[in-house]
Amino acid sequence: MAWAEGESRIFLLHSDKLFHDTHIDAKAQILVGNVQFRHDDVLMWCDSAMYYQESNSLNAFGNVRMNQGDTLILNGDVLYYDGQSKLARVRDNVVLVHGKTTLYTDSLDYDRLYNVGYFFEGGRLLTEENEMTSDWGEYRPETKLAIFNYNVHLVSPPPPQKSRTVLLTDTLYYYTTTSLANARGPSTIDDGGCHIYTEMGYVSSTNNDLILLDRSEMSNNGKKIIGDSIVWNSVDSIGEVFGDVVFTDLINKNCMTGNYCYYNEKTGYSLSTDSACIKDFSQGRDTMYMHADSIKMYTFYNNTDSSYRTMHAYNHVRMYREDIQGVCDSLVYLTNDSVMILYKDPIIWTGVQQLLGEEIQAFMNDSTIDSVYVLRQTLSCERIDSLHYNQISGHEMHSYLENGDLKMTHVTGNVIVNYFPFDEDSLMVAMNHIESTEMKMYMGENKRMRKIWMPSANGTFYPIPMIPSNMRFLENFHWFDYIRPQNPLDIFVWRGKKKGTELKQSVQRKVPMQELNKKLKNNGDVQNARTAQIQTS
Repeated sequence: MAWAEGESRIFLLHSDKLFHDTHIDAKAQILVGNVQFRHDDVLMWCDSAMYYQESNSLNAFGNVRMNQGDTLILNGDVLYYDGQSKLARVRDNVVLVHGKTTLYTDSLDYDRLYNVGYFFEGGRLLTEENEMTSDWGEYRPETKLAIFNYNVHLVSPPPPQKSRTVLLTDTLYYYTTTSLANARGPSTIDDGGCHIYTEMGYVSSTNNDLILLDRSEMSNNGKKIIGDSIVWNSVDSIGEVFGDVVFTDLINKNCMTGNYCYYNEKTGYSLSTDSACIKDFSQGRDTMYMHADSIKMYTFYNNTDSSYRTMHAYNHVRMYREDIQGVCDSLVYLTNDSVMILYKDPIIWTGVQQLLGEEIQAFMNDSTIDSVYVLRQTLSCERIDSLHYNQISGHEMHSYLENGDLKMTHVTGNVIVNYFPFDEDSLMVAMNHIESTEMKMYMGENKRMRKIWMPSANGTFYPIPMIPSNMRFLENFHWFDYIRPQNPLDIFVWRGKKKGTELKQSVQRKVPMQELNKKLKNNGDVQNARTAQIQTS
């Protein structure tokens, strides 16, 4: 017989019996008992075989085993092997073992020429970290890559251990060296308490990380996160989300957005930056929109009945709701006290009313502002027209609202008022300039000032044509309408106060002893500090 150049032969190494029977197969040598073949670096064993020397092929039956080198072992009940194409077709109870990777199936075609095995009637791949099943798949020992298609099911860790991650998809690439699974196409992942939808996701069993791309979604306990890419650690329950992030809390009815979000499920801490925005839709009629450079959420006594949260917003804070708007440099919201505190040049607008001071505390009731407490350098302005404003200033101011409308304001400490009353024909008649220690202002149904109460006051009544130019506005009056957010998108456009309109810095009285000790320390007179302290006392 002539062999093609470069073609290797199958060699029969051993058989208990060898005979030829034309009634069974005229071209085959029939081998029975401890049959062993060799082809290149592959050894094959079986109980019986039909060896076709002319076509350089064989059919093996019973306890079939095929070893390729020292790393790959292939077992089955039946083997059809073609030495020319180097294709091994193994059927029934097939087990392929490669290192710590084991593949179970009933039909496997193993192509030795390209070093790849195919199964097409269902298969199960088992590693130390994962178990994967599918209708069709392939395994490449050289690259240690497994590809699964149709009804792919990944479980990590594998049975009998309790599963932590379950992945369902139609296409999965699995790298056995790194235990990295790549799901492509519509896929779902149940990871602990998290349910995930992705169309391009990576699951790493070595470090318990999930990397999700292409606008993936995660949901857990009423919370849902969507982003261009998500990195999630299932053991630590920590995630980072990048690109057009939407973090929705359906229980508390709010939504956090931005281009970066960090979330720790165990501690309840979250951070949003880069176009960060909070949307509160707990009140069905209106949604509150708030933007800052950075927004942080802290949860205390997480997963207990005493759980509460605080929100911190830093730098360039702007918020908008149809009935109320505000700006400040930083903000803190405490859910247990239902209070929102605005710091550094805060301003709040409601209707034609403007409130400002050094610090503003807004007290909430189901996300509706019930009252506003303004501290130091307070100013309340009501715009009548472009030239006339009702104005009130004082040390502290407490305003009460109903359904978003200002109803009453209580001012204490060096109260100064400019008030424009109207006659019965709704004509502006004069300006009252009043100074007192305390004042209460009541608003009417038309959102205009209805009544003012003071215990005692000094005042001057100026007819409209005779108002002195230096009396028309209070010393700290400024109308900041150019800063006011006009719509939800406007919260992302920062507009600061014009130069010279900022509040004066408050000078707080310092403790004399602290100043004395500081002076002595600067002079290096440390030894006499104690004596000076006694003398001062």
